[in-house]
Amino acid sequence: MDTTGISSRAGRSAVAAGAAVRLSGLRKHYGEVRAVDGIDLTIAPGEVVALLGPNGAGKSTTVDMLLGLSEPDEGEVTVFGATPAEAVGQGAIGAMLQGAALLDDLTVGEMVRMVASLHRAPMPVGEALRRAGVEELANRRSTKLSGGQKQRVRFAVALVSDPDVLVLDEPTAAMDVGTRREFWKSMYEFTNSGRTVLFATHYLEEAEEFADRVVLMRSGRIVADGSVAQVRALAGGRTLRAVVPGVTEAALGGLPAVTEFELRGDRVAISSPDSDATLRALLTRFPAAHDIEITAIGLEGAFLSLTSEETSR
Repeated sequence: MDTTGISSRAGRSAVAAGAAVRLSGLRKHYGEVRAVDGIDLTIAPGEVVALLGPNGAGKSTTVDMLLGLSEPDEGEVTVFGATPAEAVGQGAIGAMLQGAALLDDLTVGEMVRMVASLHRAPMPVGEALRRAGVEELANRRSTKLSGGQKQRVRFAVALVSDPDVLVLDEPTAAMDVGTRREFWKSMYEFTNSGRTVLFATHYLEEAEEFADRVVLMRSGRIVADGSVAQVRALAGGRTLRAVVPGVTEAALGGLPAVTEFELRGDRVAISSPDSDATLRALLTRFPAAHDIEITAIGLEGAFLSLTSEETSR
């Protein structure tokens, strides 16, 4: 499946705007394992980009190289033209990593102040606490925090350098629904000031709702790059739903262009790359079918289709 058209268009517009992040020919191997196998990716200032892929796709390795935590075997990483180490030193890039340790002996406020002291032009500590929604936790030690609270504290630590690029690894893991909503409200406030965000998540609805652009990885490579609508279109196909009295699984399986289906009583959900042909055949065999609805494939369906090992490269 050819996705280079979308990728190159996004890359050209980013270059014209002055790239915030550029990954060129990036490769990282661990023995025979090609964790990252030739990535070219350009992110424009102000973009909110979701990095998606199954376990082992190379997302974490890519993030590590972007942050300077790992050196690529081949290729180059730049952040506003600087190396990752230079960008981190300048406070231009901040990171919220899911497994990042918090210091047991310090309160939340002390941790954020300590990180702020390492930067030349940090965000006011109170503002970072407020944006992360942890003002009320400022005097609490990390040993007394829940999993969701720890994630919000990691967000405050990432924000306090006042970075131009923010990298988030599973940012809402362990958060409840209300806290996740508040987190993304804070992210809107941050990105509205023209900041760039790259986030990896397993919550596909978050990518669908909050990302300007989606990058799908599989086996160390980028297999799709574009807006949510563009990535959906790459996967192709539509979902046909209907109530079909008397239908059987054998009959559904015999319809043209059906890739998969689900039957619950008389209700069917059919995936098809040619929904017109499928619907015509369905109505011919089952003229009593009703409550018919045809919808484009969602991001979850595109994700499963494009990152499947059976999908041709």
